[in-house]
Amino acid sequence: MSSSPITTIVFDLGGVLIDWNPRYLYKQLFTDEQEMESFLSTVTTPDWNEEQDAGRTIAEGTALLVAKHPEHRELIEHFYGRWPEMLGGAIQGTVDILTELRDSGRYRLYALTNWSEETFPIALEQFEFLHWFEGIVVSGTEKSRKPFPDFYHTLLTRYQVDPSQAVFIDDNERNIHAAEAVGLHTVHFQSPEQLRTELVALQVLA
Repeated sequence: MSSSPITTIVFDLGGVLIDWNPRYLYKQLFTDEQEMESFLSTVTTPDWNEEQDAGRTIAEGTALLVAKHPEHRELIEHFYGRWPEMLGGAIQGTVDILTELRDSGRYRLYALTNWSEETFPIALEQFEFLHWFEGIVVSGTEKSRKPFPDFYHTLLTRYQVDPSQAVFIDDNERNIHAAEAVGLHTVHFQSPEQLRTELVALQVLA
């Protein structure tokens, strides 16, 4: 770590503060787990979902996938039609850390998230802690996403964040490497306990 003091903490949301998983929905729709996993890996793929995160409309993304897999129309339409059922709740241990950071008054707090512009308002309504951030940069709104460098620079420029004085927390190693490339300190999130340990090592938490 550089000698610059840490002044800013940037959180990813899904998988760090919010437990989002399509399996919460699709376990209700499949009786065979292998069939469910096959559907999620070959039909409603992460790459397909990321296009909505990057600004493609849900209507367009759904129509494209139904055209490609007409036999799965109903299951595909449920992905966004029943999207709130994919939210498993807050990851409380991380929310506790966020609470400590907020209450310390020592840090600027931001979020940088790959999230559809159309579904993000659902999360904003459900999770009070999202309103604690000074700013949230949402990929679907910006029409870009992690790991593309311009998406990180949007946050850094908009909020005048010095990357040498900021820590970025994400559960996706790909996004961590991209953050390091733009000069951010990083924590590759694996659990709230591990996050706390690393923030103590960075002298962010006591």
